[in-house]
Amino acid sequence: MQTLLDQYGAILAWLGVISTCTFFLSLLIIPWIVYKLDSTFFIHLHKHTKRENEHPVRFIILKSLRYFLGALLLLAGILMIFLPGQGVLTIILGLSLLDFPGKRALIDGILKSPSIQKALNWIREKGNKEPFRFL
Repeated sequence: MQTLLDQYGAILAWLGVISTCTFFLSLLIIPWIVYKLDSTFFIHLHKHTKRENEHPVRFIILKSLRYFLGALLLLAGILMIFLPGQGVLTIILGLSLLDFPGKRALIDGILKSPSIQKALNWIREKGNKEPFRFL
């Protein structure tokens, strides 16, 4: 009779590799994104509308890429709650790229937490950026 480790050893090894990769990627990517955002980003979460001179195909491609990246960050953030990484920060960034009813209220509810605000502004401080302004 095989033990659980014999049966699922390969799966556990892959989960370990994925966990390690997401942890290190989040340490690199999330601060970079937080540095690039404007200090008023969370005050002016705006809808990305088509500009009059923008080609419709370009608009659709960019919006699709934005939704894909948002969904990817949201999924990664949810996984990082259970695996090592910056889960809540990744979830906030993923949600901010998506458009859905109640988005603003959900993000504002998460951002009301002083510990979340402190974490976001701590990252910006390390990059010598102006702190975020929240509602």
